[in-house]
Amino acid sequence: MTKFLIITSSEDLASMNIRNNLLNDNLLKFKEVNTKWHNHKLIKLEFVIAKRDWTPFFKENEVFIGLTDSPLIQLNNLRLEESDINPDLLIFASRHRSETARPAFLTHTTGNWGDDSKFGGNPRQICKASAILLKVAYLSLEEQKIIKNMTNFSLDIEVTHHGPTSLEKPLIFIELGSSEKEWEIKEAGQMIAHTILELCLKYSEFQNKKAPQIGIGFGGTHYAPQFRKLISQKFVAVSFICPKYYIQNLDKKTIEDMINNTLEKVDCFIIDWKGTNSADKQHLLPLLEEFDIPIKKTKEF
Repeated sequence: MTKFLIITSSEDLASMNIRNNLLNDNLLKFKEVNTKWHNHKLIKLEFVIAKRDWTPFFKENEVFIGLTDSPLIQLNNLRLEESDINPDLLIFASRHRSETARPAFLTHTTGNWGDDSKFGGNPRQICKASAILLKVAYLSLEEQKIIKNMTNFSLDIEVTHHGPTSLEKPLIFIELGSSEKEWEIKEAGQMIAHTILELCLKYSEFQNKKAPQIGIGFGGTHYAPQFRKLISQKFVAVSFICPKYYIQNLDKKTIEDMINNTLEKVDCFIIDWKGTNSADKQHLLPLLEEFDIPIKKTKEF
């Protein structure tokens, strides 16, 4: 059985938009459970009215919605000892902010590649992650964007960045961006809400199928276009993506953390070859060659 915990924050307009869309959806049935998480009642999803039969899903999985008053990137303690829940996977429903303020849906894992931790987490620490969870999150975003006809929103996978970094469970962020205007759009919040439900279903289905190739990514820019193509179009899943501008920060311990913090067995290292300059390759390749894991280029898939 997989237990999913959807984490929302009262401090985050987009997060509360997503939460309200979940709880007020007439096709979803929830109940409050007899336990609190972060001083708020925990809510459990009991039923989904849909063309697809969700009964097998609920026989093997549970979905909870939690609320915290902490900023999501600063949530450094799950405080599971205070409640009866012990989730397997964490899904953060979050806002996204950018200077361009373009309407966008995004997903990514979290971590800090350098000493700067002003956006949460600890310096030089990455979260625990599931490559398959990130893949199904992106595929679910793609699917729901078409269904909801949200053509004015872009869709991206970001590299691994910001906090939290010290939580004991694998996590992803799913974000609604990129300004206050978008954070409060009900239809956008509904799309993310339905995406989260869809990814829970897709993740459970992946457990009974042959696993994709599991990779760890290096190189490229913040919105990781080459890794987005791989995840979207190929039978490949990626847990962490370190962008080109942090490759010089990598050392053997960081690579070990990327391997050990990936829930699935890592099959390969994947390099965006054109998105990595010669000096960065000279630093990166000897590090990767210390491990008995094949090194591939994004164009090889």
